[in-house]
Amino acid sequence: MSERFDLVVIGAGPAGEKGAAQAAYFGKRVCVIERAPRPGGTAINSGAVPAMTIRETALRLARLRRRGLIGVEVTIKGSVTLRDLMAGERDVIESGWAQAADNLQRHGVESVQGQAAFVDAHTVEVSRYGQPGRRITGDAFLVAPGSQPAQTPGVTHDHEIFVDSASLLSLDRLPEQMIILGGGAVACEYASIFGALGTRVILVNPHPRLLHHCDAEVGDTLRQQLTARFGVTVYSDLGVAHSEVVNGERASVVLTDDTSLTADCVLDAGGRVGNADGLGLEALGIKLNARGFVQVDDKFRTAQPHIYAAGDILGVHTLASTAMEQGRVAACHAFDLRYKQQVSSELPFVVWSIPEIASVGASEEQLHARGVQFQVGRASFHANTRGQIVGDSHGYLKLLFDPSDHRLLGVSIVGESAAELIHVGMACLAFHGTLDFFIQSAFAYPTFAESYKYAAYDGLQRMARSAARSGGLPAARMTTPAGD
Repeated sequence: MSERFDLVVIGAGPAGEKGAAQAAYFGKRVCVIERAPRPGGTAINSGAVPAMTIRETALRLARLRRRGLIGVEVTIKGSVTLRDLMAGERDVIESGWAQAADNLQRHGVESVQGQAAFVDAHTVEVSRYGQPGRRITGDAFLVAPGSQPAQTPGVTHDHEIFVDSASLLSLDRLPEQMIILGGGAVACEYASIFGALGTRVILVNPHPRLLHHCDAEVGDTLRQQLTARFGVTVYSDLGVAHSEVVNGERASVVLTDDTSLTADCVLDAGGRVGNADGLGLEALGIKLNARGFVQVDDKFRTAQPHIYAAGDILGVHTLASTAMEQGRVAACHAFDLRYKQQVSSELPFVVWSIPEIASVGASEEQLHARGVQFQVGRASFHANTRGQIVGDSHGYLKLLFDPSDHRLLGVSIVGESAAELIHVGMACLAFHGTLDFFIQSAFAYPTFAESYKYAAYDGLQRMARSAARSGGLPAARMTTPAGD
C-alpha cells in the first residue's frame, strides 16, 4: 500500500526545497525524495559553495598582487592541494545542509532518501540499496532533480586528468598547466580562479566570444583581463577534434584547427545535461529535449497537467536563485494559490570570475536585434574613490536606457562587488524606473554604488552632445558634485 501526499517533490536542491516549503506553508502535506544523503543539490554540494570558497582564496591573492605592497611577496607552495586552499568550505557546506533540512522540518515536510521512478502518473517507487521499494502517491508532483556536467564530444572524463566541475576540486594537487573547455560562466570562473592561483591556463571557447549571452563588451573585457592579469591563453570559435591521456599522466587535446595542446589536466566545462534518466518521465508522455531537459509551459506544467518541473532540469536560467523562484511559483500553480503567480522577468545573471561580472535586463545586442533605440551611460571604477582604494582600475558600470523617456533597459557591471551592486539596477528595472532614480538618490561615499549616479549623468551628457551634433537642442552643461 502506498502513502499519499498532496505534493511529492523529486529533488531537494534549491527548486525542490523551496517548492516543498511553499506548498507546506499553505497547509499541504508534502514529501521530498532526494537520492543524495544530504539536501542542497549542486549549489551546496559541488557547485557554487565549493567554487566560491576556493575563489575567495584566489581573490585574496589577486588583490595582494594587484596592490603591489612593498616588501610583501605572495607565493603558493608546490605541494599544496586544492583542499588546502578551500578554508572553511566544510563549515559552509554543513551549514547549508542544516539550513535546508531545518527549513523542510519546520514546514512539516517529510524527507525520504532514495531514487524515485514513476510507476504511473500518480505514483513513484523509491528504491534504496538494501531496502525494499517504497511506493508514494501524490495528487501533484514537482520534478526538480537538477542537472549534471555534460561531456564535450571528443572528450572522455576519467575524473583524474580529464575532469568536470563536480570532480575538479577533488584533484590531489594544484595543476601547473590546465586546459579548460568552454566559454560560459563555469569555464570563465575557473579560468580566472586557477589563473590567479598561478596555474597556466588555456581556455578553449567554442563560441566567437566569452559569455556570448552577455553584452559583447562584457565578454571582451573579461578576455582582456584574463589575458593581462593572469596570463590566460584564449582560443575562440574552436572545438575538440581529439583528446587522450599520454603516458598516464598528461592530457593531450587537438583542436578543430589542428592546434595541439598538452596540460596536467583538462576541465570540461562545456555545459550541462538534465538528471532525467531513470525517472520514467517519457513513459508518461512528458517531453525531454536532446540534453535531457524537461519541457514545460509558462506555469511550469509538463504534458501531465499535475506534474510540474522546476530548476536546472529545465535547462534555462540555471542559477540557484532562479530555481528557488521557479519551485515556489510551480507549487503555487499546482494548488491554485494566488500568492505567487510568476517568476520575476528581471533575473540577475552573475559570473563569479575575477573580475566579478553581473547583468540584468537587456544587452546592446538584444536591443539592436529588437530594433529598440537606446543610449549608453558608463561610470569607470578608475574614477570611483572606492575603486581607487581597493585598486580596481578596470571595472565599470554600464547603463542602457530609452532616450525618449530615460527608462532603464539594462545594466552590466564588471569589477568588485558587481554581484551585490546589480540588485540596485534590478529593482529599478522591476518598477520601470528611469535614470532620475539614480540622479535623485543619495548614495553613500565612498562606495561603488555611486557609479549608478555618474553612469546616469554620463548617459544624459552623451544624449546632449548627440543632440547638439545633429542640430537638435543645444548641449546642456551637466553639473555634478565636486570631486567628479
